Amino acid sequence: MIRGLYIGASGMRAQEHRLDALSNNLANVDLNGYKRDTSVHKAFPELMIRRFDDNGEFRFPMGSVDTAPVVGKLGMGVEYNESFTVFEQGSLKVTENAYDLALDDEGFFTVDTPQGVRYTRNGSFWLGKEQILETKDGYPVMGENGIIKITKDHVSIDKLGRVWQQETLDADPELIDTIKVVGFARNRFLQKQGTSFWSENENSGPAKDLEGLDRPGVMQGFLEGSNVNPVTEMVNLIEVNRAYEANQKVITTQDSLLNRLISQAAKY
Repeated sequence: MIRGLYIGASGMRAQEHRLDALSNNLANVDLNGYKRDTSVHKAFPELMIRRFDDNGEFRFPMGSVDTAPVVGKLGMGVEYNESFTVFEQGSLKVTENAYDLALDDEGFFTVDTPQGVRYTRNGSFWLGKEQILETKDGYPVMGENGIIKITKDHVSIDKLGRVWQQETLDADPELIDTIKVVGFARNRFLQKQGTSFWSENENSGPAKDLEGLDRPGVMQGFLEGSNVNPVTEMVNLIEVNRAYEANQKVITTQDSLLNRLISQAAKY
């Protein structure tokens, strides 16, 4: 019965982790470039149940316990394994804003922040007061040669990420820089930093510039939406609530049986 309490408690803890991931996904369903989280759990090692008592007589087999006949397996509950980000492509939305950018494949924009270089899929940029291409939080977007500064009225960005500017539409375009796009050996280990930023670590590997066929296309006038399906997440949320309640009922039942056992044993 004590084992049943622990198994039920482990199930509740597992559903709490799933609930955290699902609620965070739903809270960011409208955030550009957001990638959904998923929580992974694994079962504790199962116990093998073997029979040592036939016809009321206890018989311990000679040699190994493994020679006793197998009755079945006893589950020991679940444990939290990890939470990781699913980097599926989100849908592209047309905005026709010259400073809105989206990537049509794997990769990240590079942003300079006070905490160091960060990476994002959120291409909702704008031209700051000092005519620097920035995120909506005021952090400069990095080009291959540094900060991108736009000094003329007309701006175009091609699919290769090259930033061109013109004084007038009839003037010859001037190449400013190329949007810096990077990738990682293991995206799933990137650490979320809030406001749609990620940071690298030892598990993800260092950022590497994407070139040639590995480089995603840069889409001007588009934004990438989140890859969260709100209907699926709501269904999963209902499933989590029911699983949590079921584990809670297991604990309540085990506690009731344990209380009855102690009360009955006390009478004798």
